[in-house]
Amino acid sequence: MKKDIKIPVARKISKELKIHNDVRIDNYYWLNDRENPEVIAYLNAENEYTNHVMKHTEAFQNQLFEEMKGRIKEDDTTVPYKLNGYWYITRYETGKDYPVYLRKKETLDAPEEVLFDCNEMAKGHSYFNLGGISISPDNKLAAYSTDTVSRRQYTIQIKNLETGEIYSDKILNTTGRATWANDNKTLFYTMKDVITLRSNKIFKHKLHTDPQEDIEVYHETDETFNTFVYKTKSKKYIVIGSSSTLSSEYRILNADTPDETFKVFQPRITDLEYSIAHYGDHFYIISNNDKSTNFKVSKTNEETTELKHWKDLIPHRKDVLIEDIEIFKDYLVINERENGLNNLRIISWDGTEDYYLPFSSETYTTYIGNNPDFNSDVLRYGFNSLISPSAVVDYNFKTKQREIKKEQEVLGGKYNKENYEAKRVWATARDGVKIPISLVYKKGIKLDGTNPLLQYAYGSYGSTVDPSFSSIRLSLLDRGFVYAISHIRGGEYLGREWYETGKLLTKINTFTDFIDCSKYLIEQKYTSNKHLYAYGGSAGGLLMGAIINMNPELYNGILAAVPFVDVVTTMLDDTIPLTTGEYDEWGNPNHEEYYSYMKSYSPYDNVEAKDYPNMLVTTGLHDSQVQYWEPAKWVAKLRELKTDSNKLLLHTDMDSGHGGASGRFESLKEVALEYAFLLDLEGIHG
Repeated sequence: MKKDIKIPVARKISKELKIHNDVRIDNYYWLNDRENPEVIAYLNAENEYTNHVMKHTEAFQNQLFEEMKGRIKEDDTTVPYKLNGYWYITRYETGKDYPVYLRKKETLDAPEEVLFDCNEMAKGHSYFNLGGISISPDNKLAAYSTDTVSRRQYTIQIKNLETGEIYSDKILNTTGRATWANDNKTLFYTMKDVITLRSNKIFKHKLHTDPQEDIEVYHETDETFNTFVYKTKSKKYIVIGSSSTLSSEYRILNADTPDETFKVFQPRITDLEYSIAHYGDHFYIISNNDKSTNFKVSKTNEETTELKHWKDLIPHRKDVLIEDIEIFKDYLVINERENGLNNLRIISWDGTEDYYLPFSSETYTTYIGNNPDFNSDVLRYGFNSLISPSAVVDYNFKTKQREIKKEQEVLGGKYNKENYEAKRVWATARDGVKIPISLVYKKGIKLDGTNPLLQYAYGSYGSTVDPSFSSIRLSLLDRGFVYAISHIRGGEYLGREWYETGKLLTKINTFTDFIDCSKYLIEQKYTSNKHLYAYGGSAGGLLMGAIINMNPELYNGILAAVPFVDVVTTMLDDTIPLTTGEYDEWGNPNHEEYYSYMKSYSPYDNVEAKDYPNMLVTTGLHDSQVQYWEPAKWVAKLRELKTDSNKLLLHTDMDSGHGGASGRFESLKEVALEYAFLLDLEGIHG
């Protein structure tokens, strides 16, 4: 029998971190050097230990992987959309990991043109991602970008779609998005700061010239802002945007005259957030101007774009959050959120119609889809729910008819949504606020406290986790799990204020909301602390670290994916990608008030000698958003201090970054590991 391998122990090298007359001792700071062979050896030792502890589940992991993969249609195509005379389609082929991008001229019966076969392009790379494709206005050229490292630093190249030739123009270290001017030879793109990976400069490239000679047209010098460039749906303007958490600014340029100078749309003002869309001779603006916390829609003539000229079109409403708009020649479509639920509102420009598309459940997601054609009489939108597979729907404004263009197929012949129940319940937080929870489970379960339950949340950046369908999740539901999404503060599920009361100096609300949801689920006998599991990734991994420091006794197991857990140290290091742009979310710890508050909840700084739940922590060596060393240090410190004999596993993907593996089904192997970890704790092995 194979001898047990030793639990990895990271060497302790004391480092003093001093600020505001406060000293923190970090014994694992040294793990932040990915070039150090000892660091790599430690990560490999942790991987070996994880493999050893989970070895008895290997066959089960394979079963789960095949089961999850078996529900996904391998030979699949997207619903075609028409743009500038061509139908564009993405196709997946059986046995292949990556998509093939195609187009057909004018009709869907026309011969197909293969634009990019990512399976060929990915050969020889352990990671591959095609970042973006931008077709020139004359349909002859495609600017495209690739990332083969997984740090989201893309190389832009240009392909002649008539001859197949790839031009020698090669632009490194970009965000991956490129925008053509209307002359078919000028390309605008965004560069990243090499150290921090902040999107900070917009350049202009002329076809067949040396990228070294590209002209910088904009430099965003404020380190809390990112910049980007795009073309309006009307094709009339190139737009440079700059945004931070709390403020935005746009510059516009006629796309017919790319060598002219960009004009500022409305100079940035602290706490003024806005976005713009163009139609006819007007711009339409979504903004929070005049204390419009949940945003409003205004319009202004394209010649007079400053704030003083904006006229309200859709006024602010206290209980309705405006998330997005889509403009058509005869209609305006608004994506709103009220009481947590998405709504699509349709208004005719002539004022004769104003109505909502009807949706019935409380656990659904709907969103405006791809609608590149101004003149269309059809709105394309997406819909799914916790029990309804994703559908792409075309709604005809004139006939009022809906046509489902495609519904996600759940292969295997076993899925019937009538066998599952989805509902929304409300937990009461300790300050009296009601917290919504979306639940899904197989019909017939008894509320006797014995059900395993996986509770998920994110709770940061105003990012809302909508209740959506997952065929992968069925592998838990069909084995008796309840799945719960806690819509905690820090997201925008209940409007902008829901976000404002879960950030900066109210961030702890995010963690206590999750804990209070856990207590509610236990009280209502959906589960018990012997069967409750929590899952979060990235900023949701911070949530996991916080809840196990605050109430470890509530959970039997934790899944923490690429967790942001060393909050204070990371936020004090402005060389780390994305840090300076995060000050509006977490606060700037160079100010003592924010430092003290942040330190009070930072998971790494609050690990104590006590019992912790079973834990599986996952990360990627090349992650540019949450550096691998945060989870590595956290696990090392937990190993040193925890007083229990529960499992603590760290799995580092040595090839990939924040999004995980790049192959179509490769990411399912990590899910299979996570699910096997949970199911094993429940004694379920088949």
